[in-house]
Amino acid sequence: MMDLTTLVPGLQDARVEVYDEFSRYRGLPLLSFVDAAGREHVYGGRRIVPQPETMPEVARVTVRDGDRLDNVAAVQFGDARWWWRIADANRALAPTALTGPQALGRGLRITLPEGVPLPRQG
Repeated sequence: MMDLTTLVPGLQDARVEVYDEFSRYRGLPLLSFVDAAGREHVYGGRRIVPQPETMPEVARVTVRDGDRLDNVAAVQFGDARWWWRIADANRALAPTALTGPQALGRGLRITLPEGVPLPRQG
C-alpha cells in the first residue's frame, strides 16, 4: 500500500486525512492493490452505513413541494454538505427518493449519529 505520509517530508508521524470534515468518507482507511502490470491503485475503504435505529431522532421534517435534501440539511444542520446524514437516517440509497412529488407529505427523520460532531454555526 502506498504510504501517503511519505510524500511530504516530516509527515511520517502525522495522520493524513484526505476527506474534509463534511464527508461521509472521513476517517475511512486508504487501501491499495497492485494490478497485473505492477501499477498501484489507491482507493477508499468501504463505508458501512449505520442502522437508523441507532441514531437518536432530534427532529422530523415534512417534505414540501420544491424541497431538496441539501436545502433541508442547510436548514437543519447549518450546512448543505451534510445531506447524506438525512439519507442515512431514512435508509435512502437514492437521495432523490426522499424529496420530489412522490415524497410530498413524508416525514424525514433528522438525526445525529453517535460520534458525529454538531455542525458549526455561522
